[in-house]
Amino acid sequence: MHKKIISLTLLAFSTLSFAQDKVEDLVSHVEPDVIKWRHHFHEFPELSNREFNTAKYIADYLNSLGFDVQTGVAKTGVIAILDSGKPGPVVALRADMDGLPVKEQSNLPYRSEQMGEYNGNEVPVMHACGHDTHMAMLMGAAKVLSELKGELKGKVKFIFQPAEEGAPAGEAGGAELMVKEGVLKNPDVDAIFGLHISSNADVGTIRYNSGGTMAAVDPFKIVIHGKQAHGAYPWKSVDPVVTAAQMIMSLQTIVSREIKLIDDAAVVTVGSIHGGNRSNIIPDSVELVGTIRTLNSAAREHIYDAMARKVKGIADSMGAKATLTLPLDFSYPITYNDPDLTQSMLPTMQRTAGVENTILSKPVTGAEDFSFFQEKVPGLYVWVGGKPLDVPEEESPAHHTPEFYVDDEGLKLGVELLTNFTLDYMAMH
Repeated sequence: MHKKIISLTLLAFSTLSFAQDKVEDLVSHVEPDVIKWRHHFHEFPELSNREFNTAKYIADYLNSLGFDVQTGVAKTGVIAILDSGKPGPVVALRADMDGLPVKEQSNLPYRSEQMGEYNGNEVPVMHACGHDTHMAMLMGAAKVLSELKGELKGKVKFIFQPAEEGAPAGEAGGAELMVKEGVLKNPDVDAIFGLHISSNADVGTIRYNSGGTMAAVDPFKIVIHGKQAHGAYPWKSVDPVVTAAQMIMSLQTIVSREIKLIDDAAVVTVGSIHGGNRSNIIPDSVELVGTIRTLNSAAREHIYDAMARKVKGIADSMGAKATLTLPLDFSYPITYNDPDLTQSMLPTMQRTAGVENTILSKPVTGAEDFSFFQEKVPGLYVWVGGKPLDVPEEESPAHHTPEFYVDDEGLKLGVELLTNFTLDYMAMH
């Protein structure tokens, strides 16, 4: 029995080695197309749940590869299946599709001049977070894997996801809706892989983390109800402004005094305060809106409990009333890289980028709705460098800004990594 298992394992890795000899050449061959696709997506971005032309462009190409293609998933999403015809696992690869309401400030020949509608207003649209590169890299991986179909064992599910940046007001969307519509079923996905280009990491590098790698997101709203009075006679009021000030300061002590920050970071931010309209009127109410970011479930649960405790306690102490809505309108889970999957794929990352270019990095308090996929199946989400080597990190433009830029040189590594994740996972399972 043991000899049979060993021989099957050796056979799998022998097949893998045979396929791997082709990968670099195939990726190099498709690289000009990947760059062309990236430029097209960048020049013609579309906002969340409005990626109609983007989806058609992707679907037309996937159909040309002979895949089983489904459109209109979670409004504008595109799903494609590559079936090797042989038994094996189902590996999912995901890219996000939407742009942002940002006015591009660049001299690129493929810069965006597009406009779109956001919250009822006409706004400029830009791929200011690199989703154009994600789509192009996944299309490249689809091409390479189609060429390697004979070496595959199982199926590959390509997921092009809309609305990662959040659905428009009053709409559902993104990974959460995709999961609800069964994107991880028929066939059932065994593992999912995703990547994000980074404008701050050098081209040719991979950054990864095991466990909590990007934060859960929990927006909140607090409405404080007091008693209105003339500003000259504050003793006649129940002042919601002073109550709000005390509440804001107290909320900061949840992280600074109640969370064990040597283990995981956490954030409680109040980003909006609304109340009153004149200097000499104490208003009857104040509204606070903010966000919570956590990297493990214990910290998340603690902050939920502490928020309710502090809001009620401070309001009671001031004679006011307060209502806490948490989460407010949406909530993202923790982007959690399955430790076993991460460990098993570490050699893949090291072989693809080089050991010295595969960097264990700290978690970040930004968020990703890839986390909804990881709630259901083991997943791995990594960063691929897009910063030109001659640009100092402190001078690289940030994501979600008009100056955002990543180098086409970073795309090849992403295509190769998605391909190798698929090949290696299939060989191991």
